Amino acid sequence: MKLVKTMLCAGVALALGSGAWAQDVKVDYDKDANFGAIKTFSLKLGTSWGNQISEKRVSDEITQALAEKGWKQAPEGQADAQVVLHGATETKRTLNTFYSGMGMGGYGYRGWGGMGGMGTATTTESEYRVGTLVVDMFDKTGKSLLWRGIAQDELSDKPEKNAKKLGKASDKLFKKFPPESDKK
Repeated sequence: MKLVKTMLCAGVALALGSGAWAQDVKVDYDKDANFGAIKTFSLKLGTSWGNQISEKRVSDEITQALAEKGWKQAPEGQADAQVVLHGATETKRTLNTFYSGMGMGGYGYRGWGGMGGMGTATTTESEYRVGTLVVDMFDKTGKSLLWRGIAQDELSDKPEKNAKKLGKASDKLFKKFPPESDKK
């Protein structure tokens, strides 16, 4: 029984500490904006993240998501809304500690974990990259922010995984878009 508790605690600690991090998506918008009047959009890159292939992939994904909502892409200056993409990556670090040996588990007379026996603790540091995508939607003049979506997630070294994550982020960002669609 003590071994089961030890393994369970170690598994939870590893899952929490190893960057097992859920995608974070936030959306905000101007409650007074009339999204029903917007039929066309232009799209441009505001802040480059230094990867042209990824930037094209994101642009295509956002264009497709808006097209699925009934909006059509138009040249800048002729569109009802201007969509501006911003991207950034950041390296983060996490510490992972794994405990092994005897005397672990349960609540003992020496406190939680009963650290009374022989055992070892190994701590390792890991680095991972987090990508942030900001999608800003302005009115046709480009002066009034109408909508902002922010998606953040751990990036993979595998482009296919990042493409899947981008698809999920896009689905979450535009789930209740345009905002009037969730009013009854």
